[in-house]
Amino acid sequence: QVQLVESGGGLVQAGGSLRLSCAASGRTFSSDAMGWFRQAPGKEREFVSAIKVTWSGGRTYYADSVKGRFTISRDNAKNTVYLQMNSLKPEDTAVYSCAARRGAVSNDYPYIRESDYDYWGQGTQVTVSS
Repeated sequence: QVQLVESGGGLVQAGGSLRLSCAASGRTFSSDAMGWFRQAPGKEREFVSAIKVTWSGGRTYYADSVKGRFTISRDNAKNTVYLQMNSLKPEDTAVYSCAARRGAVSNDYPYIRESDYDYWGQGTQVTVSS
């Protein structure tokens, strides 16, 4: 059984920062592609960021709305992926969920769709006040 547990959400003023963590657990679980998605009230879940590791190294991907403000990283020893969020805006308010892919990853594919992932966490609320 694979579990993804997010933490680090909360209430922050506009311009502030938060760091989300997603700890993966499970028997011999290791994922070469992990991502963050978010869902604001009344909206569909959307891609935020992804990180993958292939034979050519690690690559990261970001939605245009967060590029330059958010940074995704991972600690393989801890099986944890992080999302550092700076310069937060009220429109960043959402439930943030992490996701992990089972199996091999392609060197050329960005893994930015929900259907690319097999495991999901429950989510953590991020609220940015103006």
